[in-house]
Amino acid sequence: MPEFIPGRELSRLFYHEAVRPILDSRFPGLEHTACLIGTGSDVLGYDTFESTDHEWGPRLRLFLSQDDWDKRADDIDGLLSAELPRRFRGFSTSFSEQDEEGVRVLVDAEDGPIRHGVRIGTLNQFFKSSLRIDPFGEISPAQWLTFSEQSLLEVARAAVYHDDFGLAEVQTRLTYYPHDVWLYLLASQWRRIDQLEPFMGRSGNVGDELGSKLIAHQIVLDLVRLCFLMEKRYAPYAKWLGTAFRELDCTGEMMPLMTAVLDAHGWEERQTHLSRAYELVATTHNGLRITEPLSIEVRPFHGRPYLVSGAGRFVSAISKRIIDPSVQTLPDFLGSVDQISHSVDILTSPHRREVLQGLYKLP
Repeated sequence: MPEFIPGRELSRLFYHEAVRPILDSRFPGLEHTACLIGTGSDVLGYDTFESTDHEWGPRLRLFLSQDDWDKRADDIDGLLSAELPRRFRGFSTSFSEQDEEGVRVLVDAEDGPIRHGVRIGTLNQFFKSSLRIDPFGEISPAQWLTFSEQSLLEVARAAVYHDDFGLAEVQTRLTYYPHDVWLYLLASQWRRIDQLEPFMGRSGNVGDELGSKLIAHQIVLDLVRLCFLMEKRYAPYAKWLGTAFRELDCTGEMMPLMTAVLDAHGWEERQTHLSRAYELVATTHNGLRITEPLSIEVRPFHGRPYLVSGAGRFVSAISKRIIDPSVQTLPDFLGSVDQISHSVDILTSPHRREVLQGLYKLP
């Protein structure tokens, strides 16, 4: 195998050194956008040598105008199949046909047309398929809330090599949630913590160690996702969540606490570490200056020996700062699709988004 090259860099070189010269030679002046966008660890910059075993290689997307796509897409596809090099930087440029799961791998093609990794389409086609939106149209709060954060990352982190059609502008629009939608999500995340935090100790106190651990694990996940929200960073899906968490500003203090909670023996030890974590996220909240300062100290739950952050205080304080009427009328802190479900079949299905938007219509 050739020496590993991160997919974003391989794609950039492939466009400039192999694809662009062919376009300039045979279709001079062709307006297009070239990028690495959509699914794949390489889009996020998290790929490693192990990633090369499927859906990885010299690849990119080529967006054309609707007219050029109608008239020239097949010709461009055929030209690339005929004229691209069979190997680039040591890697084959030919992909297998999709298997029964829709997966392609690099294969050697010594003769015949190259089944290349340049996907040709239009900007509107991509966003209609991936997010179900007009990329330059208005985006409603319900639409924002039914985009998975992973799908938003796949656009925000896209590598753009040439841009005649405004993909960079769309990336800017989708860099992060509008302010009041962000406030709604913050309040929703605090609500999740509010609903769980007393039960870790309660279950442990009646001898349910497994139940106590499971609840603690869920609280850790909720705190991690709260950290992403407070730093205005989209959280990737499960495979890369811990990797991306290490990139946050808070990780130096939060990571040891999260690990200690997960490794703790007994609910009292878990509570000690969770209490410190609650105080840290409360301090971070106050640093955002989006509400009046709130006490960071943990407190007993209704006089019982279970220390909680009193997360409901944060929900109430944040909700008062939402001024957009279209966000104010959303159901009380139901949250986004990521906060509602961990189902991969829901989070990765764009065609379900219109249905999911019905969750945000008040009866």
